[in-house]
Amino acid sequence: MNEGTSLKHIVEAALLAAGRALDLDALAALFDEAGAPDRATLRAALDELVADYQGRGIEVREIASGWRIQVRASYAPWVSRLWEEKPGRYSRALMETLAIIAYRQPITRGEIEDIRGVAVSTNIVKTLLEREWVRVVGQRDVPGRPSLYATTRQFLDYFGLRSLDELPTLAELKDMESLDGELVLEPPAEGAEAADAPSAAEAVDAGAVDAPADVPVAGSPA
Repeated sequence: MNEGTSLKHIVEAALLAAGRALDLDALAALFDEAGAPDRATLRAALDELVADYQGRGIEVREIASGWRIQVRASYAPWVSRLWEEKPGRYSRALMETLAIIAYRQPITRGEIEDIRGVAVSTNIVKTLLEREWVRVVGQRDVPGRPSLYATTRQFLDYFGLRSLDELPTLAELKDMESLDGELVLEPPAEGAEAADAPSAAEAVDAGAVDAPADVPVAGSPA
């Protein structure tokens, strides 16, 4: 490092410029091998940045893929007005399916249907797979060997989580309306989940903002 620079400021600049989360290996790769800080030193610099950003409209937050600079969720109602087009909403059925996978994984489609009490649309599963929020992790050892579904790191990143341990407990989710406020999603691809579309009254009504990749908002895509 040159005179006048500091590790904390180098890390800050990298997080701002990257437009995505950076893990410790990515941050260490910014330096020549001989001068690369160790992981403990990098973590200390990140901790300093987290403290520096306290009380500001943006924050340094650790998620599953590493650390990123993002707009605090509490400022989303104002920041969202920068974009004229309102973010779309996925159906309640998709959100319920995603929540069941998150809490009961690994789980088969049939088991999801048993919990929901209704069939799961093929388009819902397709949409979750295409968004890479869900992946197939194996097959249940029963006749037909149905696929087992689980959430991904992209799912954690989208919702600003470091791990599944940070999901609210089921006791904290008094009903599915509480979950609706947690899961704010972008519009599906054209034609997706048409077979399981809800009425307007059932549509998700939450207020987080979908921001561009270089200015992530808590709860929005990285």
